[in-house]
Amino acid sequence: MGSATRQSLSTSRAALTALGAAVDLACAEELFAAARAIGSSLQLRAMLSDAATEASEKKAVIDAVFAKSLGDTALNLLTVAASDRWSSDDDLLGGIEDLGLRAAAVSVSTGVSIESELFAIGRAVTSDAALELALGSKLGETAAKVTLITTLLDGKVSAQTLAIVRHLLQLPRGRRIGALLRHAASVVADQSGLAVATVTSAKPIAAAQLDRLQRGLSQSYGKELRINAVVDPALIGGVRVQVGDDVIDGSVASKLNELRLQLAG
Repeated sequence: MGSATRQSLSTSRAALTALGAAVDLACAEELFAAARAIGSSLQLRAMLSDAATEASEKKAVIDAVFAKSLGDTALNLLTVAASDRWSSDDDLLGGIEDLGLRAAAVSVSTGVSIESELFAIGRAVTSDAALELALGSKLGETAAKVTLITTLLDGKVSAQTLAIVRHLLQLPRGRRIGALLRHAASVVADQSGLAVATVTSAKPIAAAQLDRLQRGLSQSYGKELRINAVVDPALIGGVRVQVGDDVIDGSVASKLNELRLQLAG
């Protein structure tokens, strides 16, 4: 991530925080729709991500294209994001999506855990090869994927989670479905003041062990962590833990790979 993108993300998130109670689910869905519209237009995407274009020109374009389709809150946030400087056009799309995810997190009712719902969906998808193919195949029709996931999830998860998953399927930006869901969960958790630890093991880990690991990691990082447990038989044994950019790899597969590299050297 370039420095321009980091600064723009910070500015956009501050604008979201400043709007407070004005941010609701409709705002999140409008931001997602705007990201998809910009992503589908090479000309619009290039213009809005061009560092040489003045912020006033970008605002004029945003107003001309989106003023009639977005509410005031979403339009305000989109203008802030699009008027800033980004390291690439994909980073711009990611920044708008980030705002949508955070808006969804802000709008959720007390007691609802979007990140937990996203983790559960991710586990269900990756454990079912046919479902993963149906949702992740580049050959599948986007509308069919959205209809399928809506049929599966409607009434079983929060409206915020359903809106997020529907958006991700429509604008994957080259990412696999599992990675899409994990990233979204981490952004939502961050907006709630939490962090996510992805714990990958060859076999399921007992709940009591996960609880101990969660407490230990939370103490180490100085903030509450949510555990996302992933089973990957390819690890053979041991555990791999990732918190943000930090990776603790104690898997057998990793150790065997290190041994192979040493032997090759």
